Amino acid sequence: MPKTEFPTGKATRDAYGKALLRLGKEMPELVVLDADLSKSTRTSKFQEAFPDRFFNIGIAEANMAGIAAGLASSGKVPFISSFACFLMNKAFDQLRMCVAYPNVNVKVAVTHAGISIGEDGPSQQGIEDVALALALPGFAVLVPADETAAEELVVAAAKHVGPAFIRLGRAEAPKVYREGEKFQIGGSKILRDGTDATIVANGLLVAEAAKAAGILEDEGLSVCVVDAYSVSPLDETALAAAARKTGAVVVAEEHLLDGGLGSRVAMALARLCPVPMEFVGLDNTYAESGGPQELLEKYRLTAPWIAEAARRAVSRKK
Repeated sequence: MPKTEFPTGKATRDAYGKALLRLGKEMPELVVLDADLSKSTRTSKFQEAFPDRFFNIGIAEANMAGIAAGLASSGKVPFISSFACFLMNKAFDQLRMCVAYPNVNVKVAVTHAGISIGEDGPSQQGIEDVALALALPGFAVLVPADETAAEELVVAAAKHVGPAFIRLGRAEAPKVYREGEKFQIGGSKILRDGTDATIVANGLLVAEAAKAAGILEDEGLSVCVVDAYSVSPLDETALAAAARKTGAVVVAEEHLLDGGLGSRVAMALARLCPVPMEFVGLDNTYAESGGPQELLEKYRLTAPWIAEAARRAVSRKK
């Protein structure tokens, strides 16, 4: 039986710090910029190891994006980091005009994404960051589920020629993958196969999707679970194949329903394989302050709600 429970692992932001150290040794052209949050984003580890290649720009996210664009234009590979809401909201114009428009080689790694950051509340909960990243032409947009995926996708982003966005979390993440698992930009992972419905998820909700599949299996439903860690480019081939096989799709994400993974999957399947679809995410609301698990449960981002959405999708099949 495919796994539906996973041990607790490290936060994906911790894997980011680890990956930067690894890359710093391999890529002398790699530099790191931070907006006065290096301890929280875990870039402080890179700072300690490579002080001459680390720049604290201060609480000036827009300036940081512009500086990174200049460094990239000079042959460096810059990573810029801050909380998701700060970097994507405050620096969007600079990311648009200085990075996306000229298509320069800047990597944007945001931490504290989603509502799972918990008690810090809505002012620091990034819930629109993926939509903003997807609105930047030419950006690779990546949302890893656990520490293994995060480390490998940071490495993949560093070696990718062009701008990239990586979404990372504060909370400890279930360890979905074994060490050594490989990830590529534009790919996806099928955690379990199925014939009655497909659940597409990324980030923390991959583990919840697997739990939902276990709930449904006990009810006699066979459910495929896909980790769509690459939102752009999206693995349309794998998603269309799953949709054809199962005839019903649920998309689950720790993000606003508008403009995120669900929107991209719906666009692809409307063109390639239209099937009944349901969506699990933040429905036109900000969250409040609270414990991470409490918030996920209150805003219906856990396995029972994903399972319920799958039941609705299956009921709409002809």
